[in-house]
Amino acid sequence: MKNFATLGALVLSLALIIYLYVRVSSTERQLAEAQRRMADCEQVTFQLQNQLSQQARIQAREAGEPVPGEAE
Repeated sequence: MKNFATLGALVLSLALIIYLYVRVSSTERQLAEAQRRMADCEQVTFQLQNQLSQQARIQAREAGEPVPGEAE
């Protein structure tokens, strides 16, 4: 009976280890995907900021105003 209890505890421990490994692996994949999405968002934000500053410069030149970011 003592051997069955020990064997049961070992099997339960192994099952718990496998379950936790699967959960950690899944979480790591989700984290990597979230980091990729964040990097994509940062890239798009950077591109949009560049477009906005270019448009502001063009509008300032057309209006004859000082161009932001350039020496006067």
